[in-house]
Amino acid sequence: MTEERLLRRPIAARGTRWAAAIAAALARWGVAPNAISAASILFAAGTATALVAARGEAGGARAAWLVVAALAIPLRLLANLFDGMVAVEGGRKSASGEIWNELPDRISDTLCLVAAGWAVPAVAWAPLAGWSAALAAVLTAYVRTLGVAAGAAAQFIGPAAKQQRMVLLALALVAAAGEAITGAADRALPWTLLAIGALSLLTAARRVRRIVGELEGWR
Repeated sequence: MTEERLLRRPIAARGTRWAAAIAAALARWGVAPNAISAASILFAAGTATALVAARGEAGGARAAWLVVAALAIPLRLLANLFDGMVAVEGGRKSASGEIWNELPDRISDTLCLVAAGWAVPAVAWAPLAGWSAALAAVLTAYVRTLGVAAGAAAQFIGPAAKQQRMVLLALALVAAAGEAITGAADRALPWTLLAIGALSLLTAARRVRRIVGELEGWR
């Protein structure tokens, strides 16, 4: 197995025709993969901005901001898909590519999860849940990169890898929009943030086990 295969996140959409066509077009137009990585932060900032705006709203206005926040999440994930495809399949790797591939993800996770906790003023512990989810998410990535630095294969297993965390958050935002419209109590976001935090800790533990097993030769 090549080093590139060991370090690259497996994404099913990478093998689709539409993804290949878009990545090829971006490479043909001269779009740098590092710029695409940076754009993912802008989409995450869009999610965070919409969540901050939703904090002070109620009813339909709050629901609209929550839906906007949810819609920006797949845009961020698409940027995460295309930066690697343009770099590898498009032959536009750069010496600093790994930095641009990893750092924007950590910033984006933090923006989305912390803002999600801030968006629920009716639940006193929601901001803490957001910060906890963000820290746990960063831990999963730290464990993976630490394993690679020690000589193990990169571990992308879940149950709360990046895509899984963001799908959970997007679904929670849509559910929270429904709560806002119906006047129901704010439960979806804070409890989902707790779940993301707990599942991220489980993910980190599973990755540690696999990494140590590989390094020690008992896996």
